[in-house]
Amino acid sequence: MDIMRVAITGAQGRMGLNLIRAAQKEHINLRSVLVKPGSTLIGHDAGELIGINKIGIQITDNIYNIIDHFDCLIDFTNKKSTLANLNICHKYRKSMVIGTTGFNQEDYQLINRLSNDIPIILSANFSIGMNVVLKLLEKTAKIIGNNSDIEIIEAHHCNKIDAPSGTALTMGKTIANIMNWEFDQHAIYSRKGIIGKRQKKSIGFSVIRAGDIIGEHTAMFSNIGERIEITHRVSDRMNFALGAMKATKWLQGKKYGFFNMWDVLGLSSV
Repeated sequence: MDIMRVAITGAQGRMGLNLIRAAQKEHINLRSVLVKPGSTLIGHDAGELIGINKIGIQITDNIYNIIDHFDCLIDFTNKKSTLANLNICHKYRKSMVIGTTGFNQEDYQLINRLSNDIPIILSANFSIGMNVVLKLLEKTAKIIGNNSDIEIIEAHHCNKIDAPSGTALTMGKTIANIMNWEFDQHAIYSRKGIIGKRQKKSIGFSVIRAGDIIGEHTAMFSNIGERIEITHRVSDRMNFALGAMKATKWLQGKKYGFFNMWDVLGLSSV
């Protein structure tokens, strides 16, 4: 089997730079690097971006310039860009690893539909640790969910544009699924003024946006006299990038399908 050729988009961003570094570290067959239109980086070598020698990959802002040079696109950009790239990858039968968040239900339905023709891994968080946390949330909710006040608290840097984070929503949906709750009917996003007693069977979300916080998430299960807190903190974006490389390697040889990091890590049946 030929080694899958990989392209990375959003290379000018903090996550994009870490993806390039991780690809080099994990010996991924990186062939192409994309930046936003009009970037001053166009024409430079991708190695220069991460402070190493030239690696023979010229940066471009046009996916059609490289469409024959990659088999899988890694995309951690934004909703608009990712969906545009998704349609192109579907047309040309390229696989995708997607770490973008902020999708709505219609977007998820589109991604799911296109995965009937191409393989797609979509995850709000590619950290191995966070995916273990999600499995712990399943176990905890199953045992004490009905007897607990459930809160999710998340903190990110001041430049993050969506709230709550995709990871926080995934945590909530994981809990709701175990409780057989319709997530949208049980999620509480805003509290202000005289709100009365806490609603039973609800999942509250609290959001912090400050400084350069990379990502912190806590799920709290509280009862009278005790509480359980399950927390995950990230101190380096390379954590996400290395998870994305693991997912990319796992995708090799897949013809179609809609996958997530639980599939990659073998946690789906745990």
